[in-house]
Amino acid sequence: MKTREIDVAVIGSGTAGMVAYRQARKFTDSVVMIERGPYGTTCARVGCMPSKLLIAAADAANGVSSAGMFGVHAGDLRVDGAAVMKRVRTERDRFVGFVVEAVEDFPAEHRVRGQARFVGPDTLVVDDQIEIRAQRVVIATGSTTNIPEFLKAAGNRLATSDDLFDWTDLPESVAVFGPGVIGLELGQALARLGVGIRMFGVGGKLGPIQDEEIREVALAAFNREFPLDPDADVQNIERVENGVAITFAGKGGDRQTETFDYLLAATGRRPNVESLDLETTGLELDDRGVPLFDRHTLQCGDSPIFIAGDVNNDLPLLHEAADEGRIAGTNAGRYPEVRTGLRRTPLAVVFTSPQIATAGWTIQQADERCKGCFEVGSVNFENQGRARVMGRNTGLLRVYGEHGSGRFLGAEMLGPAAEHIGHLLAWSAQQGLTVSQMLDMPYYHPVVEEGLRTALRDLNRKLRIGGEFPEGCLDCGPGS
Repeated sequence: MKTREIDVAVIGSGTAGMVAYRQARKFTDSVVMIERGPYGTTCARVGCMPSKLLIAAADAANGVSSAGMFGVHAGDLRVDGAAVMKRVRTERDRFVGFVVEAVEDFPAEHRVRGQARFVGPDTLVVDDQIEIRAQRVVIATGSTTNIPEFLKAAGNRLATSDDLFDWTDLPESVAVFGPGVIGLELGQALARLGVGIRMFGVGGKLGPIQDEEIREVALAAFNREFPLDPDADVQNIERVENGVAITFAGKGGDRQTETFDYLLAATGRRPNVESLDLETTGLELDDRGVPLFDRHTLQCGDSPIFIAGDVNNDLPLLHEAADEGRIAGTNAGRYPEVRTGLRRTPLAVVFTSPQIATAGWTIQQADERCKGCFEVGSVNFENQGRARVMGRNTGLLRVYGEHGSGRFLGAEMLGPAAEHIGHLLAWSAQQGLTVSQMLDMPYYHPVVEEGLRTALRDLNRKLRIGGEFPEGCLDCGPGS
């Protein structure tokens, strides 16, 4: 068996792995990046980018079908499923190609292909062919789709989000299990492209939403487009001749059976740790087999092993994976000097319609950390000026602020332009702004952000910092 002596080994070539590799190289050229599968990040291959391509097609279809409210009539809508999926695959492959080119620009001697596993705290074996003795290791092996056992009864009609983007046409119907971020985005997109959708959940959760009032508004909004039960009583799943038969309890408790072309499992992802033999490292592992780590340094215990990206299941988002790769790679490169890195204010966006955004503290965190000394300001977008102009006046924004200091804590939003307003809110929280300081910022007219001002004014009033303000004031437009 060939043996290599290396300063830093990075396992995985996704977003976190690539960033960690680049950071480690700032300190040493004795680095290898090990990858068992094809190059290309989860985001580019099966996540952010192909899902947004499908959503873009769905938005185009929805624009045509809803144009009648403006007095615009485009005739009968026809969705060419084969053409939709061809564009998704073509553009997806283009994005993947950029990533592959970037990795292949790394020196050949820094790239190792194969499955790595630990045989000790500082030794890796790759495909039983190469032994790598590494002084420091970054684990960045990502995650994979998680499929509950009972869904496997769908047989060859069971699909995951990884499979969906390779479809060559759109099916007639799909049962979606899991109303999380992936399920909501893909389920609504398929529905708007003419696919019959029914969505099943467990436990009542809906996407990343923690605020109960926003959850209720969101649930009603999605149910206007397709049936969604976030706490479904599914009694049987069976592969039948023409698809998948699903038996479940209806709203009145009556037993119903519907048949779908496919069952889409959008039931979360699990860390890729099962093949690493981490028990040989001596690290303390959690119940998923993931090493315990410090989220500010990404160091596992007091060892020279670091963990970054989706594999640690802390915040499985691309911008967080990049940040974690930077922190882990830097600390691995300059070890034994280990420093805390910048962890940004939490920000998450769901690209449904209405969009969902969360920024800063959740309502539960505000309650726990402020011991109840906080207030909630809100705005309903039903009568917000710009939202009504666009015909996108569904949603609710709730903002949280601390008594005494007047500090802005966080927010949740369902509504138009949430992807943009979410950024403004996250930036404000990271800068430690007060609600009054946020209200001092400029607000153009007419824009959706005027709705944010309404919510902040409501919050300032409840914090007893700002006074009453007139409804629909003339200087800012109706509903702002």
